[in-house]
Amino acid sequence: MSENAAAQTYVDDMARARGYVLDYHKVMAKYDLPVLQAANGLVTAAYLESRLLDRTVKELIFIVSLTVLRAPRGQIESHIRVALDLGLTPQQILEAIEIALPEAGVVAFQGGFDAWKSVVNATGLEPTVSVHDAGKSA
Repeated sequence: MSENAAAQTYVDDMARARGYVLDYHKVMAKYDLPVLQAANGLVTAAYLESRLLDRTVKELIFIVSLTVLRAPRGQIESHIRVALDLGLTPQQILEAIEIALPEAGVVAFQGGFDAWKSVVNATGLEPTVSVHDAGKSA
């Protein structure tokens, strides 16, 4: 098997096991497969293999950790999609993201919230009063 074929097989296996593949996985597979394999070994042991926590709990922890760390939105979105695929509800995922508020603050929370909103196609309510009238007493 050629190096490119081996790298492609590895990326395909990652996609099946994780439910997603990040851009850096794709590039590392092509340019430095041994390092990707080493890094993926740690992720597999801590995240993918069955241990005491089930995969849904691990996904929620991942989503909150990535939110607190202000990870790129696409990375948070990929874990939200996996969580939904595993059967978690949008509300359960939002509740987990809200845990970031007291410890990491509004700015960190908003990154996770925006990723959640995008994945679940959440919409909000618009005010029924003019924003120019807001704050005026009757």
